[in-house]
Amino acid sequence: MAEQTPEQLLEAIGAEVRACSACRLCEKRTKAVPGEGAIKSGIMFIGEGPGFHEDQQGRPFVGPAGKLLEEMLAAVGLRREQVFITNVVKCRPPGNRDPQPDEIAACNAYLERQLAAIAPRIIVTLGRYSLARFFPGAKISAVHGEPKFADSRAYVPFYHPAAGLRTPAIKQMLFEDIQKLPGIAKQLKELHDQGYFERKEDDTAEAAATADEPASDQLSLF
Repeated sequence: MAEQTPEQLLEAIGAEVRACSACRLCEKRTKAVPGEGAIKSGIMFIGEGPGFHEDQQGRPFVGPAGKLLEEMLAAVGLRREQVFITNVVKCRPPGNRDPQPDEIAACNAYLERQLAAIAPRIIVTLGRYSLARFFPGAKISAVHGEPKFADSRAYVPFYHPAAGLRTPAIKQMLFEDIQKLPGIAKQLKELHDQGYFERKEDDTAEAAATADEPASDQLSLF
């Protein structure tokens, strides 16, 4: 059997998400929202969860926050079709409440498989639940716009665009932070060219071999 292409993998994940009943969010959703966008762009934006407009259309970031995200992308010469956009949870929490830990856990396998299929070089987190997924314990006010390099990637935390709609100062920060992406991409390429990640992997393997206890598989982002 031929190996599936990234496009086929994402199509299969999307079909599973749309039929998913793994948590209570399936009970009141209109449409599940797997995610969409360019697979080979190397940039992935991960938000928190679908809102009203997303639930109606089955597409991520199509409401007011999505319009702001599109403006942010345009500020660095990108269109939404040139990046991949998804969320930590794939169905709308009722009343746009915060997603619960068990709901996030139920969707985690889908996100992991999307990451494996797309293999993004840059992951931009949007909001605190996406932040917590990749930066456990971090505060967005302290780390927004600052890249962390691990697993051959750059992880870049942003405020959620919805927060920018409510607070002009955060909106300004969002535009300032997204302006950093071209420089971050350049820095990431330089790190790859210098063999930085290969050395980190060697250091991790050596530490695991000499430690009294097995090393964790998860690399720290700090």
